[in-house]
Amino acid sequence: MRIKYYPNADALDIRVRDEKPDYGEEVGEEMVLHYTKEGKLVKIEILDASKTIVEFLESILSQKPIAKAVNY
Repeated sequence: MRIKYYPNADALDIRVRDEKPDYGEEVGEEMVLHYTKEGKLVKIEILDASKTIVEFLESILSQKPIAKAVNY
């Protein structure tokens, strides 16, 4: 798995496979899933990443405070 952030586009690219994607499907407004012809997931693209990732982490941490999450 490879993860790369593109600051100019504010996009996070999570590569699951080294294969070339053949098509992508939008999942909501901030995410695009890219697949091969066979339907294998190749990469996850998160748009407006600086906002989307923070909101994602906030929702997780609101369920489990950070001190407990890191075993303090």
